[in-house]
Amino acid sequence: MTAKRKQEAREKFLLGGIVVKAGLSQADRAFLLGGLLELARVAAGSPEHRRLRDIGKEAFKARSLNDEVAHAEEMQEWH
Repeated sequence: MTAKRKQEAREKFLLGGIVVKAGLSQADRAFLLGGLLELARVAAGSPEHRRLRDIGKEAFKARSLNDEVAHAEEMQEWH
């Protein structure tokens, strides 16, 4: 696999992780694409862009529900 293909695969993997983090892994693909196309229309630096970016930053800081469940299960195994 070339370096370029490896980088492209990594980017796709990371973007897929964002979809999972947002709780949209089961969403219809057309719905996801439509939403992304709408987001692409938001002007960089606009109030809406900053608002959405702030929401995303907070979501990255927060543990996902799946992380919380896995952590709770691990804790039960230790006790």
